[in-house]
Amino acid sequence: MEGTGEMREVGRETLHGGVVQSGSETDEHKGKTIDSEKDGQFRVQPRWRKFLAHVGPGALVAIGFLDPSNLETDMQAGADFKYELLWVILVGMVFALLIQTLAANLGVKTGRHLAELCREEYPRYVNIFLWIIAELAVISDDIPEVLGTAFAFNILLKIPVWAGVILTVFSTLLLLGVQRFGARKLEFIIAAFMFTMAACFFGELSYLRPSAGEVVKGMFVPSLQGKGAAANAIALFGAIITPYNLFLHSALVLSRKTPRSDKSIRAACRYFLIECSLAFIVAFLINVSVVVVAGSICNANNLSPADANTCGDLTLQSTPLLLRNVLGRSSSVVYAVALLASGQSTTISCTFAGQVIMQGFLDMKMKNWVRNLITRVIAIAPSLIVSIVSGPSGAGKLIILSSMILSFELPFALIPLLKFCNSSKKVGPLKESIYTVVIAWILSFALIVVNTYFLVWTYVDWLVHNNLPKYANGLISVVVFALMAAYLVAVVYLTFRKDTVATYVPVPERAQAQAEAGGAPAVDASAADEDQPAPYRKDLADASM
Repeated sequence: MEGTGEMREVGRETLHGGVVQSGSETDEHKGKTIDSEKDGQFRVQPRWRKFLAHVGPGALVAIGFLDPSNLETDMQAGADFKYELLWVILVGMVFALLIQTLAANLGVKTGRHLAELCREEYPRYVNIFLWIIAELAVISDDIPEVLGTAFAFNILLKIPVWAGVILTVFSTLLLLGVQRFGARKLEFIIAAFMFTMAACFFGELSYLRPSAGEVVKGMFVPSLQGKGAAANAIALFGAIITPYNLFLHSALVLSRKTPRSDKSIRAACRYFLIECSLAFIVAFLINVSVVVVAGSICNANNLSPADANTCGDLTLQSTPLLLRNVLGRSSSVVYAVALLASGQSTTISCTFAGQVIMQGFLDMKMKNWVRNLITRVIAIAPSLIVSIVSGPSGAGKLIILSSMILSFELPFALIPLLKFCNSSKKVGPLKESIYTVVIAWILSFALIVVNTYFLVWTYVDWLVHNNLPKYANGLISVVVFALMAAYLVAVVYLTFRKDTVATYVPVPERAQAQAEAGGAPAVDASAADEDQPAPYRKDLADASM
């Protein structure tokens, strides 16, 4: 009937590139038929070669864990609370691995990324709201990249931070231009710079020889003691788990040619899980090393007064202090180059994520340099104002604030992801394990509760200690609590709304739809587990790293 017809139409679209389109042209149909014939040449390969074909998406997502926002929050946590907040990084990384795996699986199983599924499922006004939230998440994550790059220019060129902020516009556009000559080569160079920085922190760690007992205690015994511990924990969590990565990861896996049989889909999900796990383990160790180095140096008994002042207001600008035992006088230059690479690398992933989000929610796409310019100009405004008014110290606090904002925006990407992964209308019999889904929902609910509590506590504390007139406090309170109510209503709506659009197409119907569309001949159900040709997302191939 109507539902079956819709599912077959979706299947037909999926087999021809995975992009939901209204109508098709003859030339496009011929091109897609040729692509289908090329895909028919798919042959069985050794497992290790299949695994290598799936390497990339998880690594690109994990590179984001070394961006300036992570470095800033890690250093602040270590300087202020020593090893006490290491457990937040552990929980955050486990949670990140869980939900990023779900995002990758969703893309593999459906042939669509998260933003596209949202556009198909939700009413237009909800999609506009989710799109705005997702774009704000991209901008919030781009602010630390702007400031991190500005700090790198400040160290290398000895220019003010605000001047470095302005230069970030040209540096990123230049890098995107160079990318035309080979994205993989560019990412390899950037990754080499970043792992150079990681090697520096590992070397510093071996020099300091911190207490293993204290490190283990901080990692496995949760504690939030001291003023600002909760804020630092939320910032750490927000820096690790970014909403735009869910959209990006679910799209990047579509650039791999995964055969559409259930057997091959499950195999691809395993390969992506292994690749993502390896990348996340490396990212976890690097983040832990940054916290431990900052905690060991800034909480040492023999700290000089000058170093104590630096640790009291630790920013990306003063980080070379943490590396001078290993690098000596060259610590500033090596760190600045690595920081510059870190900011530029994450900026590229932000640009691709923005493209995915815009294409998915609005069915629109623009050139990379235009997309990057718009995002960067918006992110520069608060960065420039804060760097002029408050200097490096204010810029560091803005990085922490942007990470906290990301934590509050996470549910609006996470809840649709969790619902789609366990929806028979979206993934059919390929639903996730009930244990995985329950754990993910529990952690998501805990995050929402913590965010809400922290917001209320922060506002009440500000309300008690400010000197504004009573009528002003009353007016501000009305606005704040109205926004909080809207936040909770939106979360409840997304959580309890039932899915209505069926996009899953069984294998026999996929084959029939392909045959009707002029593709490969139909196959019966007994061939369901064979490696049939894969739909290939050419529109996402340029985002493949």
